[in-house]
Amino acid sequence: MKKVFLCEYIHPDAYAFLKAHAEVIREWDRLSEAEALINRNLNISNEVMERAKSLRVIGIHGTGVDDVDMEAAKRHGIQVFSVPHLNSRSVAEMNVALMLALGRKIVQADRRLTGRGQNGRGEDLMAELQGMELYGRVLGLIGVGDISRQTADICRKGFGMQVIGWSRHLTEEKARAMTMTYASSMTEVLKKADVVAVGVALTPETRHLLGKEQFGQMKPEAILINTTRGAVLDEQALYESLAGGAIGGAACDVFADEPVSASHPLLALDNFIATPHLGANTEEALKRVGMAVVQGVLERLDIQR
Repeated sequence: MKKVFLCEYIHPDAYAFLKAHAEVIREWDRLSEAEALINRNLNISNEVMERAKSLRVIGIHGTGVDDVDMEAAKRHGIQVFSVPHLNSRSVAEMNVALMLALGRKIVQADRRLTGRGQNGRGEDLMAELQGMELYGRVLGLIGVGDISRQTADICRKGFGMQVIGWSRHLTEEKARAMTMTYASSMTEVLKKADVVAVGVALTPETRHLLGKEQFGQMKPEAILINTTRGAVLDEQALYESLAGGAIGGAACDVFADEPVSASHPLLALDNFIATPHLGANTEEALKRVGMAVVQGVLERLDIQR
């Protein structure tokens, strides 16, 4: 049987399907035997590929390939593929969940009641936890891929939000087809939006796409959501902007270094919400993505099913 390296969790149905058609290797000392590797969050470097002497295929459990050294893969003759869009709905719903949590100060309220022992409906507490409605607000999209479009659809239909979008490839005609207002620059989105949702892939051009200058262009009460890749934001600049009151709040499901350290300065801020890369971590998305990546690996290994 063909041998596939898997050291991270995939949906049980996908795992069973893989195990029925290939030998699953989970021990790092057997990496050299693997002809294929399924990757979720590992850093697949040139060193890893050199150890995996039989490797022919790397299947990405999701969309982004930034965790793989693509130049090294090319040199080693390893085919890399991903299964995009299958987790988009789950991530879009995560965007909306984080908007609501920030807008209604859900996490702050929980911290007050459970972490600091306060309770009741005191006037000071009510004033501190005063939130905002999403209805009629402006959602600004930085990047207008599938996740952003589904986020916009939920916000427009569910909350009556206005949507303005920008990407390097967006045109006025495409924006009209997506039922959103076209922005000619990222700055225009940042200045007009009450909620900014980041949805761009991590590339050399998008690393630290948003930093001190961009945060300074946002409304002081605006909130920022990032569920794409942590390094798209300058995290130090985000910390300074939040701590100094330049923007109202932010929520990140992703960080430049994961898992995020408990000592990360952002985690100490009351107007910041952190989650551990849970955007696509739903039963439905895991099954769709898991089955697709397993099928893709088996097809590329020429296994008849």
